[in-house]
Amino acid sequence: MSALDKAGPSAVYADGIVSIKFPDGATISFPVRGNRLLEAGTDAQRSNMEVSPFGIHWPDLDEDLSFAGLARGDYGQNGHQSESARMH
Repeated sequence: MSALDKAGPSAVYADGIVSIKFPDGATISFPVRGNRLLEAGTDAQRSNMEVSPFGIHWPDLDEDLSFAGLARGDYGQNGHQSESARMH
């Protein structure tokens, strides 16, 4: 098995949107607007993400979001689900 076979999800932040790409080609994108911790951060803090097989951690902002929650539309916006998060 090569290192590429073990690749997990990847995430990027740009223009107010966090986009996650999974090895199977699926993506989830959501706005930072509405998540009070991400919204209050700087672009550099939002871009500093640690991606695990289960979710994303922003160490500078002390925020964690699970992929399961994101798939349901919960991106930390006061506990409410949203149609703004979308899975492809």
